[in-house]
Amino acid sequence: MRIVASEFMSLDGVVQAPGGPQEDPSGGFRHGGWSLPFFDPEAMGSVIGEIAERSEALLQGRRTYQVSSAAWPERSGDPFADWINSAQKYVVSDSLSEADLTWNPTTVIRGADLLATVSELRGRQGGDVYIYGSLSVVRALLAAELIDELILMIEPVTLGGGKTLFAADGEMRRFELVSAATSSTGVQICRYQPVR
Repeated sequence: MRIVASEFMSLDGVVQAPGGPQEDPSGGFRHGGWSLPFFDPEAMGSVIGEIAERSEALLQGRRTYQVSSAAWPERSGDPFADWINSAQKYVVSDSLSEADLTWNPTTVIRGADLLATVSELRGRQGGDVYIYGSLSVVRALLAAELIDELILMIEPVTLGGGKTLFAADGEMRRFELVSAATSSTGVQICRYQPVR
């Protein structure tokens, strides 16, 4: 199984709260929902749909899981909604209990077990494991070289601060650009694979 992550990113590298004002206001971030005006259903939606077709499971952090579990179960009738609701979900959390897992099927991965569990998943046969949002999870997996494909949707806006995807840890990591496309809204859809 490959681990595939996608992120909406501003020109200045911010990935915090692209979907809504209350998604993640931590640190005083006041631009929640910044990505919505740039979403191109044809170009960006088709990439997300393709990811879903190749994916067998979702891997999410606690906040992304809670936002998604409040939004998706009520939706059905389109291929992505049907897929996301039925897909196996793994949520990384040290605070959620089994009783908190209302969006099934879901399995909790404790933080200390993340790298071992993802390594084990990568050793299995099957479709991809898809991560969207879930910044702390993606950062940890990038640092551990456990991401197989990174899809960045780089949007024509700067946000002047906020959470970024890449750690300022002094490490150099190389990526190969596999494909690039431009949406009608000016978003650069770039697919990268790590060079190991």
